[in-house]
Amino acid sequence: MARTLITNGTIVSATGRTAGDVLVDGETIAAILAPGQVEALGITADRTIDATGKYVVPGGVDVHTHMELPFGGTTASDTFETGTRAAAWGGVTTIVDFAVQQAGQNVYDCLSQWHAKAEGSCAVDYGFHQIIGGVDEESLKAMTYLVDHEGITSFKLFMAYPGVYYADDGQILRAMQNASESGAVIMMHAENGIAIDVLVAQAIARGETDPMYHSLTRPAELEGEATHRAIQLAKVAGDVPLYIVHMSASEALEEVAEAQHRGQNVFAETCPQYLYLTLEDQLMQPGFEGAKWVCSTPLRTKHEHHQSDLWKGLRTNELAVVSTDHCPFCFKDQKELGLGNFSKIPNGIGGVEHRMELIYQGVVTGELTLERWVETCSTTPARMFGMYPRKGVIAPGSDADILIWDPGATTTIGVEHKHHMNMDHSAYEGFQIDGKVDTVMSRGRVIVEHDTYTGAPGHGRFVERGLSQYLR
Repeated sequence: MARTLITNGTIVSATGRTAGDVLVDGETIAAILAPGQVEALGITADRTIDATGKYVVPGGVDVHTHMELPFGGTTASDTFETGTRAAAWGGVTTIVDFAVQQAGQNVYDCLSQWHAKAEGSCAVDYGFHQIIGGVDEESLKAMTYLVDHEGITSFKLFMAYPGVYYADDGQILRAMQNASESGAVIMMHAENGIAIDVLVAQAIARGETDPMYHSLTRPAELEGEATHRAIQLAKVAGDVPLYIVHMSASEALEEVAEAQHRGQNVFAETCPQYLYLTLEDQLMQPGFEGAKWVCSTPLRTKHEHHQSDLWKGLRTNELAVVSTDHCPFCFKDQKELGLGNFSKIPNGIGGVEHRMELIYQGVVTGELTLERWVETCSTTPARMFGMYPRKGVIAPGSDADILIWDPGATTTIGVEHKHHMNMDHSAYEGFQIDGKVDTVMSRGRVIVEHDTYTGAPGHGRFVERGLSQYLR
């Protein structure tokens, strides 16, 4: 097995930074060496990578992506091949995607379909959460089986999208009780979908059909209300671990913080779009242009304090994780399905390539520490979803998933600059990042270096996950 030595870099973990060298032997990290030890011990390698002036960090772990997701009469534009290649370009070495079951479908059949989509296609390692869109006796039994036998230990439920994925409170409670017994995590899309559908119908009846009304008909109060309800149901279900996905609103964050202060196993993620993009600057662009930024939960107004609260939540661990909810659709022919009716616009923003970059910019601007960047983008996601210490840390015995980050270089995000997702636009067009992905290693194989992709489809393997390691 080939041995690679990464020398002269600053190794950054969730708990600190040290000068040192990393020895990779085959697919795993063999040793962390203090400066001078390589020479003193006479260690040799097949290849040496000089990381002088650069940060050596664990590869990114994005635990919320949707490759090839059917939605709104179309399918997300990234395949597992194109999406994981873009992830590699962004320093992400593990994704956790979502296998989808809807009411009346067999959970095992649906999971098999997602395995078939991903197997042999992925550039980086991948796992699955299971969406349970139809809660009944069979799907409840399947949940337990997947935890015990399939390495799938997290299940997503929806309080939104009636008629598609929606589960009522009784169904949610039953699924939570099941997860409480097996130790699984319940992931929740927390918006009051029944009330939202009323607001959407009323807006369209008034002729309010532009993309900005996607946000205005999904008010922050209904995200906060659903989050509160999910937390109470989780408490009744035996304090089941509850993970609120794609949080965008201060009202929802307050509910999570209160639950945490009571000692509940309640966690949350946010996404770069909610930290950087707004209703006014993006969704309200002239004509139909705002459709590019239609996602759920929606972008919020910049005239309230949602963004500053979310950044604060990341600093204080009220928000544990940054994911992307990567769900890309092209503007042409896909987003355009909603011309004249914002409710028909496929919901989703592409971002798997840019999460490490965008959150690092928060380090530059003083929102986060370097260590917290690593913690929220790599270490905690791996711990939260049962992949640590195989993933999310640079340590002996861990997979050699490594990002070498150059803080002295710059990155311009945009279709004509850095853009490898299978989309005809970028949600972050023109954004400047004070830093750059230099080299990316997945299980010991260099897959990005010198602005060149050197990976291959099929390198990525399915990760069987254990239970969450982040519970109180």
